[in-house]
Amino acid sequence: MLNNSNFIDRIRLPFRKEKELFSAIYEMTGFYPRNIEYYRLALMHKSVAKRNAKGRPLNNERLEFLGDAILDAVVGDIVYRHFEGKREGFLTNTRSKLVQRETLGKLAQEMGLMQLIKSRDHSTSHNSYMGGNAFEALVGALYLDRGYQACMLFMQKRILKQLVNIDKVAYKEVNFKSKLLEWTQKNRVRMEFQDISQRKDETGSPVFEAKVVIEGIEGCNGTGYSKKESQQMAAKETLQRLRREPQFIDAIFAAKADRTKMEEEPVQTVPNVEQQEDFIIAPPSSQAPLASPEGDTMVSAEKTDVVDEFSLDDITAMPTEKTREEIIAEAEAAAFSEEED
Repeated sequence: MLNNSNFIDRIRLPFRKEKELFSAIYEMTGFYPRNIEYYRLALMHKSVAKRNAKGRPLNNERLEFLGDAILDAVVGDIVYRHFEGKREGFLTNTRSKLVQRETLGKLAQEMGLMQLIKSRDHSTSHNSYMGGNAFEALVGALYLDRGYQACMLFMQKRILKQLVNIDKVAYKEVNFKSKLLEWTQKNRVRMEFQDISQRKDETGSPVFEAKVVIEGIEGCNGTGYSKKESQQMAAKETLQRLRREPQFIDAIFAAKADRTKMEEEPVQTVPNVEQQEDFIIAPPSSQAPLASPEGDTMVSAEKTDVVDEFSLDDITAMPTEKTREEIIAEAEAAAFSEEED
């Protein structure tokens, strides 16, 4: 016979979980869900690998794409109104800090969103972006369920009012150039900044553009109202690309390997340390010796095919070792004989 209490508990369990999800969404967003399926899908990581009746994958990637676009618009709107009179570069930089993956991941952790994500591995250490991606998917679900204004109120009242100090984020200087330089030095790769262009915007202010090049591989460009700012933005975009694109890192280290291989190879043949005895001229076998036994006969120009401009043919070996006095006397005698000629 079926135990009625167990049967009732099995019926209540889905409703209890459903109610817990409703409450959790309300605590995080400030809105009760109208269509809970949007939020259920927003919390489903692709590692679960579920499919619908048509065989299409069920995960939060499409909602993540939508939420990313909505976040850019909402945060851009908030930043524009909050920092009145600030230039485009400052506004762009502030928005980027607020919507970057690291920031969204920390928010997901603070909100308790991480505990609601369904994934094959409950540990999120294998995917540092899981929380940030789920946050974007949550915004996408809220947009579909409640509209743009709900997303605006969520960011204003739940995020920027309770969890994030927008002024501290805006004026906190993050030296992306230093971070990129640290990474390149640690990995012993060559990096340089190249100035691309300089122009003026519609107000007449100068705008600079710079580019990062690592091991000859082009990174990302950046613009700003100074060379320093343009290099900072180029460094930031390049760092993000390094985190997103493993093939970009592979290309950099492949170029580094080619460079170091060329540097290790000898660029020329190593010189021979043995002294060549080419200053010794051997007499031709078919001709008379270069000097007579007495040492006073020289080879005439007629007996040689070529007369060198500088020749050592008149050097003969000394039959016996002479003293210093004898050598000096012979030298003086030769000098006097040349004067008489």
